[in-house]
Amino acid sequence: MSNRVPLSDMAEGEVAAASGPKPGDSYVQSFARGLAVLRSFGADAPAQTLSEVAERAELTRAGARRILLTLLHLGYVAAEGRLFRLTPKVLELGFAYLSSLPIWTQAQPVMEDLVESLRQSCSAAVLDGEEIVYVLRVPARKIMSINLGVGSRLPAYCTSMGRVLLAGLPPATLRERLAGMSLAPLTPHTIVDSERLQEAIEQVRIQGWCLVSEELELGLVSLAAPIVDRNGKVVAAINISGQVNNPSPASMLENCLPKLLAAAEKINVLVRAQQ
Repeated sequence: MSNRVPLSDMAEGEVAAASGPKPGDSYVQSFARGLAVLRSFGADAPAQTLSEVAERAELTRAGARRILLTLLHLGYVAAEGRLFRLTPKVLELGFAYLSSLPIWTQAQPVMEDLVESLRQSCSAAVLDGEEIVYVLRVPARKIMSINLGVGSRLPAYCTSMGRVLLAGLPPATLRERLAGMSLAPLTPHTIVDSERLQEAIEQVRIQGWCLVSEELELGLVSLAAPIVDRNGKVVAAINISGQVNNPSPASMLENCLPKLLAAAEKINVLVRAQQ
């Protein structure tokens, strides 16, 4: 496959108008389109044709083709016949973020001790828009139908870590964030009323922890605590999770919450030491 692209294709590729910021000194549209192509791949689309990439990235075929050829040349995608796949080199992009936050290397032993003590999985996440992104996970055993790992994303509104992170936002930012959220009833227990959700998040802000029972997935209960820097800003969250009857939510609050808060404080000390 040649790396040369006909000028006619290049002209066609520039026709697609993207919503949002306009090209200029502070916004490189071609770079944004390249990221859209990378994001088009995932568990539901590990291999795609050119047409599929164009559709999922909302680009023209010509525009998607140029980006795929560039990524192919750089080693971030591989071609198998008509199909394109991401290569392991893409992991360098995510690792650059994690390696810039060495706190998680130090926090992992704290989380491992917590898992050993409680026999419950422990995770850490940060907020990215309307979702939480897992930055560290220490599993005890499989308790969810969802396979989670570093880089996994879940909606913030119905997860314990998500509500802890949302509670750490300034009130005006929180209201704006909630106003733009699509609150889907993932289970019969999911809070989908924006006023009720805001009240629940405000309660999390007051008490300093969050318990969510069967709102993300039936049978799943999770308990989260904030990770804060020396200025008191919530920068991440950690949680423990288990089956709703093993332990029960009441048992988690009585037996697990003190240990979770103690582990969070140990990590907070590490965070403050690095600032």
